[in-house]
Amino acid sequence: MRSFNIKKPNEVLRASIREKIDNLNKPKGSLGMLETLAEQICMVQQTLTPKLNHPCHILYGGDHGIEREKVSVSPRDVTWQQMKNFTRGGGGVNMFCRQHGFKLLIVDVGVDYDLSDNPDILNRKIACGTRNFLYEAAMSEEEFDKAISIGAEIAERCKDEGCNIICTGEMGIANTSPSSIWMHIFGNIPLDDCIGVGAGLNEEGLRHKREVLTKAVDNFKKQWKADNGEWTIENWKQVIRYFGGFEMVAAIGTMLRAAELGMLVMVDGFIISACMLAASRLYPTLLYHAIFGHCGDESGHRRMLELMNARPLLHLGMRLGEGTGALCSYPIIESAVKMVNEMNNFDNAKITKYF
Repeated sequence: MRSFNIKKPNEVLRASIREKIDNLNKPKGSLGMLETLAEQICMVQQTLTPKLNHPCHILYGGDHGIEREKVSVSPRDVTWQQMKNFTRGGGGVNMFCRQHGFKLLIVDVGVDYDLSDNPDILNRKIACGTRNFLYEAAMSEEEFDKAISIGAEIAERCKDEGCNIICTGEMGIANTSPSSIWMHIFGNIPLDDCIGVGAGLNEEGLRHKREVLTKAVDNFKKQWKADNGEWTIENWKQVIRYFGGFEMVAAIGTMLRAAELGMLVMVDGFIISACMLAASRLYPTLLYHAIFGHCGDESGHRRMLELMNARPLLHLGMRLGEGTGALCSYPIIESAVKMVNEMNNFDNAKITKYF
């Protein structure tokens, strides 16, 4: 895996940013999370006058070997069918990208279907889905590295077009399963507390999903301990590789490279939050760039966000994925930037500062 140089923002400017926000003509702290968000954006961009330029949304598609164990109510055919639907502008992600002015890039990194004849889908296919992690690693070291590199490449492409705020989404049937396992291992949380209904499993389906994922984790830990001894942070990459989907690892690559390039990284629901959790275990400074858009209804999502000390901007009960929750939060991010740039201060407004 390539290395990334993600620096903590220089603290020298923080006092000036805080002073500017506190001197806007409002009671101190009265705009709540908008003030916190504005400070974060100013710090990442290292400026008192932040800007949001050419926002891009990257939607990665990939299938999962674990889907063969019937851990999802939806069949894998839905992955490629939805990918095609996105090219026709018919998905929720299309609507929100149009509404909020995002450029949408649709990228096939591992869909189990030939989409190469569709010019509106970027073909970066690594394989036709991952292997079944109930029995073996989902991807090889080479495939893992390729997925990271693809994600980094797409981030660079957006940066070259002038983008300074990026968002990732995913399309991959059964990808709540690896997300739950990542949450369990990275957060040291009981696995049952991390597993939810996904796209709509019934009670029996949820019981089966728990059995399959418990066995998969047990099998992994037996193999891993036999080779490596006790758990250490140096082996987080192996956890990501063993369970992750190509679309999830590509999203991690995008997050890491975008942060390295000084961009803001918007975070969506349960699956993309799991990607951010995994990526931040490798590079904790990534979290300085992360803006958490939405807390969804998938079981354990709020607890996952707490592992990163994240405060989501929205809680709308959404669980669609595709990046839709993050996209819906974008107007709030815009409001934070407009606040710090366009609100008058006490001196200019000739208002007595009363604190």
